[in-house]
Amino acid sequence: MPLIKYAPFTENDEFPSGLRLFQDSINRLLSDDGGKTRPWSPAVDILETENELVLKADVPGVDMKDIDVQVENGTLTVKGERKFEREENNKGFHRLERSYGTFVRYFTLPDTVDAENVKAEYKAGVLNITLPKKEVAKPKAIKVQVNNN
Repeated sequence: MPLIKYAPFTENDEFPSGLRLFQDSINRLLSDDGGKTRPWSPAVDILETENELVLKADVPGVDMKDIDVQVENGTLTVKGERKFEREENNKGFHRLERSYGTFVRYFTLPDTVDAENVKAEYKAGVLNITLPKKEVAKPKAIKVQVNNN
């Protein structure tokens, strides 16, 4: 019989998403807003090219003014808030599946990143953060000569 690592709050075949819902409910009850919002964290892709690291975060429905990007002591911090829009005509919701409220993500940066030249842009619900590499970190080609003696 194979050993299975017990991780009750991860979604996989052995543990249904019902436990994830339970964890979200507990987090919501213990949050500072009295359980009005569901905790969430944007999905992030990180890719590396020869000259830079690129971080792409999915933050649809979040205004750029509500997003804060900081680099300090080798840590990239991305935080923001998706605000719940209440309609004034008192229409009742049948279902609320999207998450609202604040989020924060922390990323430890390698020493090869040039923290002074980080750029961020927001387009179509995707936050793109470009982290250029320092010149010393970029790969260099060295030609090796062979002596035929």
